[in-house]
Amino acid sequence: MIILALEILYILSGIVSLITGIYSFRDDSLETRFGTGLFWVILSITFIFGRILPAKFVGILVLLMGVLTATKQVKIGSFKEVSEEFKIEKSKILGNKLFIPVLSIAIFAFVIGQFTSLGGLVGMGIGAIVATISGLIITKANGNEAIEEGNRLLQQVGPFSILPQLLAALGALFNAAGVGEVIASGISKAIPTGNIVFGVIAYCVGMAVFTMIMGNAFAAFAVITAGIGIPFVYNQGANPAIAGALALTAGYCGTLLTPMAANFNIVPAAILEIKDKNKVIKTQAPIALILLAIHIVLMLVWAF
Repeated sequence: MIILALEILYILSGIVSLITGIYSFRDDSLETRFGTGLFWVILSITFIFGRILPAKFVGILVLLMGVLTATKQVKIGSFKEVSEEFKIEKSKILGNKLFIPVLSIAIFAFVIGQFTSLGGLVGMGIGAIVATISGLIITKANGNEAIEEGNRLLQQVGPFSILPQLLAALGALFNAAGVGEVIASGISKAIPTGNIVFGVIAYCVGMAVFTMIMGNAFAAFAVITAGIGIPFVYNQGANPAIAGALALTAGYCGTLLTPMAANFNIVPAAILEIKDKNKVIKTQAPIALILLAIHIVLMLVWAF
């Protein structure tokens, strides 16, 4: 049941990407319309047919997407713009009703993830469908407007939209390749044996830095814990539950500081139409660094 539900959500995601590809191909004002359209069509193929396609073929498609991105063939096209006056007028009319679609995603993800066997990912997908339907009802917009806005948002986010999948795969690859052992070997030369303070600092900072590189604290956790956490923190007597929890959230401090965490830092900038794509990161940076320092202190106090 879970697999079937996920496959349906993947297919729906692929259809959204396919629509964006069609819009890009038809955009005469876009100089790189072929490359941009090809990128989104390839992405749609991986989502819709990924389960039945050979893994090597999917890998080739992903590499092709990387080439298109690296050669700057994926750009933002033109789409219908809504005037600022219209937005302000509508916001006054709708008021707090605008939050209903947004909150429905979180509510469905939590309820389905906690109280059913489907899991949070399926819950989030169902919540997104409910949010779309409720948004159309509340705003009285038509289906074409929803499609056009979906195209606009996906193009504004651009290739960053595939980072979560790529980074998750990268984390598994790093762990299988023994990157953690290499890190442990390098850290052991810099940290005095048995020094708990330096071990904790290296663990928390390492989690934050590696999360900045990978964009995902979960992907960084296995690598940094194997390379730094176990030899320099856990083997020194740290409580695994407390140290592990704090290490993971220390990684989230790195999430606040990197464009690799596209869902958190790039997507909001695109939604809010901020000219500086790194504005979200710059705003979060002071808080992230303060929180990282607090994590180090808490691990030293609570875990030992």
